[in-house]
Amino acid sequence: MTPGARVSAAIEILDAMSEGLAAEQALTRWARQSRFAGSKDRAAVRDHVFDVLRRRRTAAYYGQGESGRALMAGLLYEQDADLDNLFNGQGHAPQPLTDQERAFPSAPADRATRLNLPDWLVPLFDQALGEKADATALALQDRAPICLRVNLARTDVAKAQDLLREEGVETQPNPLADAALTVTEGARRIRNSRAFSEGFVELQDAASQAVVAALPGGGRVLDYCAGGGGKALALAMDGTRKITAHDIDPRRMGDLPARAARSGVQIDTAATAEVKAGRPYDLVLCDAPCSGSGAWRRAAEGKWTLTAERLIELNGIQDIILDEAATLVAPKGTLAYATCSLLREENEDRVAAFLARHDGWKISQMQRFDVTPEGDGFFSTQLTRE
Repeated sequence: MTPGARVSAAIEILDAMSEGLAAEQALTRWARQSRFAGSKDRAAVRDHVFDVLRRRRTAAYYGQGESGRALMAGLLYEQDADLDNLFNGQGHAPQPLTDQERAFPSAPADRATRLNLPDWLVPLFDQALGEKADATALALQDRAPICLRVNLARTDVAKAQDLLREEGVETQPNPLADAALTVTEGARRIRNSRAFSEGFVELQDAASQAVVAALPGGGRVLDYCAGGGGKALALAMDGTRKITAHDIDPRRMGDLPARAARSGVQIDTAATAEVKAGRPYDLVLCDAPCSGSGAWRRAAEGKWTLTAERLIELNGIQDIILDEAATLVAPKGTLAYATCSLLREENEDRVAAFLARHDGWKISQMQRFDVTPEGDGFFSTQLTRE
């Protein structure tokens, strides 16, 4: 595919999304209908779509519209791309821009537009982040780093780097966690690499790794909201821990047994009734469902689909999870609460509300990770009984 044809494909996908399809659904449908597209073509089209999602307000502002064509024109203008080469009507490229489309406005004065945030989220960013609000919102407009977790149960960081390098994947140590590597070259070779297929490395954000690394070692550990099991696998690198993974929807953990086997670690999975029967646990980790605002570089669609009503609903879910998890913790154990959210409503406010409901608990540790070139935004708190 030519660069222009890739732009046309992105326009088609964005238009499909305007009809109600989620980004991944629209991308999958296009890929199935476009067997001619190679892996590099699919990756380039995907990058266009997600670049738009990260910068949708400025793309629409510069493109003077919400259609796929307007969004792509606005995005590419903002990226200082060669518009005449991409919009030339040749082959499968989009038709040349009209004079009206070329009348790009000057930089937006409106703060929410400039920050690429819905209006209602701007004050919440201010409340949570203070003077860092603008810098954080701007950082969410860029692509996220690709990070790996070295499986310290099987190898060390230097050996993992050497193994990856043999297959064309270059990395550098990430300062957020001892086992974290940032991929600098060859990211698309990771999943087919021996290092990945044999369980020497896993894909995991460095801030997420740092949250796990700060947790107490040893004992019986419950990953209460395990999802796909990334944090359970990281916890299991400590062989003195006995790990149980649980999720309200067990289907989310479907791949976890195979991932654990590949990593050479033992993780038991348990239904809710089994979790209650197996209490108490020395450590209960609640990586709670949240807005995902700290990871909107990776899942940018969430920035535009989140509503104030959904945020309130999430707060209720987070409260219920903390209340239920507290009943599973041993008398001298730790209740850990984590989100990939930037918002006080999901973080400090939920912890304060929990402490107001439950006597005898105290904060033993609290961490907040900013959105940086090293990792996503994360929040975590460790609670213990006084």
